[in-house]
Amino acid sequence: MAEPAAQHVPPALPVTFRPTRTRVVLLGVGAAMFLTITAIALLLDTLHPGERISFIFTAVLLSSVLVLLSRPKVVADEGGVTVVNLTRTHRLEWAQILRVNLRPGDPWVFLDLSDGTSLPALGIQPGVAKQQAISDARTLRALAETYGTGANDH
Repeated sequence: MAEPAAQHVPPALPVTFRPTRTRVVLLGVGAAMFLTITAIALLLDTLHPGERISFIFTAVLLSSVLVLLSRPKVVADEGGVTVVNLTRTHRLEWAQILRVNLRPGDPWVFLDLSDGTSLPALGIQPGVAKQQAISDARTLRALAETYGTGANDH
C-alpha cells in the first residue's frame, strides 16, 4: 500500500468488506460436495441405512467447514468496526484502531489496536482478488484516519 491513505476518499457508512470471490468459491464447492456425497449415499444400493447416514453426516461436516471459512467480513459504521473472523466477532470503536496494515505477503489485513495488540481482519484478504483487497485496505485505513483518534467529533 504505497499510496497514502490521505488521497483515498472514504465511502459513506456503513460499508462491508468481504472476500466475495473466495466466498463464492467456498460456498459453491461446499454445495457441490454436499450434493455429490449425498447423491452417492442415496444411489449406492449396497449401503445400509447407518452407512447412508454417515455419508450424509460427513457431507454436512465438510460443507460446514467451508461455510465457516466463508464467514469473515469487516463492517464499518459510524460507531466503529465489527470484525467477523472464523469463530469470533470483535466490535471495535474507531478510537481503538491506530493503524490498518496490509503489507506485501500478508494473508489479510491486520489492525494495530490502542491496547498494543494486533487483530487480524480476515474479511480483507489478497488471496484471490489482490487489487480489491488493496483498495479495501486503503478504504478502511482512510475511514480509521477520518473517524479514529486523530479525528474531530463525528
